[in-house]
Amino acid sequence: MKPITLVDVREGAPDAHLRHRESEALQVRDACLGWLPLGGLLARIADPIVRAWMKRAGTLYATEIDSVARTLKKPGIWLLHGAYLFGCTALGDESEKGPRLRRTLDWPFPGLGRLVEVRRQSGSAGEFLNVTWPGFVGVLTAMAPGRFAASINQAPMRRRWRTSRLLWLDYVLNALHGLRGSGRLPPEHLLRHVFETCTSFDEARRQLETVTVARPVLFLLVGTRPSERIVIEREEAGARTYRDGTVFANDWRERHPNWRPRACGDGEPVENNILRRTALAAWNGRDADDFAWVTAPVLNACTRLSVEMCPATGRLMVAGWEPDGTGVASTVTCATEFLLPCSS
Repeated sequence: MKPITLVDVREGAPDAHLRHRESEALQVRDACLGWLPLGGLLARIADPIVRAWMKRAGTLYATEIDSVARTLKKPGIWLLHGAYLFGCTALGDESEKGPRLRRTLDWPFPGLGRLVEVRRQSGSAGEFLNVTWPGFVGVLTAMAPGRFAASINQAPMRRRWRTSRLLWLDYVLNALHGLRGSGRLPPEHLLRHVFETCTSFDEARRQLETVTVARPVLFLLVGTRPSERIVIEREEAGARTYRDGTVFANDWRERHPNWRPRACGDGEPVENNILRRTALAAWNGRDADDFAWVTAPVLNACTRLSVEMCPATGRLMVAGWEPDGTGVASTVTCATEFLLPCSS
């Protein structure tokens, strides 16, 4: 197994590295669209819709997505930047060296575990390490040494009907709802802006709590000092912040019948989320080598990434995972360590 690639894009826009990673970016596209029924047709239909929405949203990164699309010359780039299909399990806890963020990212697309990279980026507030894929513009998981680390979990989706026969329509309407309106940022673009511009944990917290977002989202934010650990539950214009029990999956802390949790692995969504959250919470305050905490049910067939970050030390660990045919996943990369000193 190979280690995960570190790509330095501090001297240019993140899409500039596609000159060296174009083949891998095309593989990411093909992995995602190949999994979707009629993925090619859907890409051609959805690309102009998502592109128009990104322009209305006022994101600073629409020109970068456009550059990626023009470089790769294949439909689907805008669609994939508007997709929001992942689940996660995440824990913020205390280690001897400072607050720590552990997370798995579950996505149904085979191949993303092999294609993960770590991108060294910078903004006005300093440098950060972004765990991502070639061609992807936003931030889902990142660490800024000496400042903070943060990750995104997909929030539950709104339910309009109780009958399971109309569940497919709920999925469609929730996806379309995120593409409506203007001036509402995609959460992954807000998180990138936070890493580029926020100099402290408190400044990052304020932005993640107050900036209007295009769709519900869950943020986990940890800083460098003891107890700098929070979960932020976001609806489009509202926020709930929790400083205790900073472990969660893909559901609100206070369940509501009008919301359906996202599920990763086996079982009904509510039970699935409880099991994943409970399993990861058992590792609170415990050290582990080589991602020993990544076990079922946190680990499942959709698991593509495991990440461990400590912004107080600047240490980041990442591993890629793929399904192994047994109902779970196995590592397909080395567990790779990155260290970015806080004085950088």
